[in-house]
Amino acid sequence: MDRFAALTRWVVDELGYSRADLRPASSDASFRRYFRFHDRGIGYIVMDAPTDKEDIRPYIHVAELMLAIGLHVPEILARNPGQGFLLLSDLGTSDYLSRLTGESVNGLYGDALEALMRLQLQGAASAGELPDYDEALLQREMRLFPEWYLGTHLGITPDANSTAVLEQTFALLCRSALEQPRVFVHRDYHSRNLMVTPENNPGILDFQDAVHGPVTYDLVSLLRDCYVAWPREQVERWVMDYLGQMHRRQYLRDCDEQQFLRWFDLMGVQRHLKAIGIFARLNHRDGKPGYLKDIPRTLGYVIEVCSRYPELAAFREFLAAQVRPRLGVPDTTRRSSSTGMS
Repeated sequence: MDRFAALTRWVVDELGYSRADLRPASSDASFRRYFRFHDRGIGYIVMDAPTDKEDIRPYIHVAELMLAIGLHVPEILARNPGQGFLLLSDLGTSDYLSRLTGESVNGLYGDALEALMRLQLQGAASAGELPDYDEALLQREMRLFPEWYLGTHLGITPDANSTAVLEQTFALLCRSALEQPRVFVHRDYHSRNLMVTPENNPGILDFQDAVHGPVTYDLVSLLRDCYVAWPREQVERWVMDYLGQMHRRQYLRDCDEQQFLRWFDLMGVQRHLKAIGIFARLNHRDGKPGYLKDIPRTLGYVIEVCSRYPELAAFREFLAAQVRPRLGVPDTTRRSSSTGMS
């Protein structure tokens, strides 16, 4: 029996949803699949996570932690860990990316930032239960960039000098990340994983990779999203307002605006190098070329931040000489409606 047939049988025969007509609910950059069905006017989501490729236990654990602090994540209604199936409540079909405009952004981001603050402050007691976002993981993520993007996608083999520049850059980014206060990190807190909901907005998805890590990670994921860009001046205002709200809640009191913005900028470079590597890997390994269109915007973030920090000048020169000529980088202050990584 194939997995879809087994999934349908679980929903109908074991859970008793006689009207289950499973339809694809969303695409995913992992091996997970999601299906939607309705029963008696109520929508449900079924997750299919092949057990040889995905472990659903982290999803279950993180969902329980986030529900406990009042965040709006799917409720787990039934589970079959042996087969990798979960029945979830349905948070709807309107993600942030489809609803963001110049008029809606402040309201939507206001809700998302308030939810993020709750995650970081009220989630502090449980953050230690999560895997550590340590140097090994930070480095492993960044090395996707030279392996999959430079090597596999662009055919670039860095020479000794360029390799040294990459190593120095990675070390700098790791140091900046590791010196930050540590919080509950969603790790993919962006416009395709936030759902617009009528109550307790936003609905939050794709949290199974949560870790205990740097305070600016989720903030940069949201405000320097790989799928939608806003003017730097606006982003900095959101960042400073977030820090001010944290100060008013007696958190990060010893961190000034300059330090926090530096952490935010350098954290973004780390994340965006990882994202570019993932986009290239999804194309070459997994046959998902749609993610390539998000690389120019993401690389644009990296180049822009590197221009602001002298210690990143050598890395910027490497990108300008060897990478940028092969790929047009658009103005990152303009919004794009493209979709991609989750």
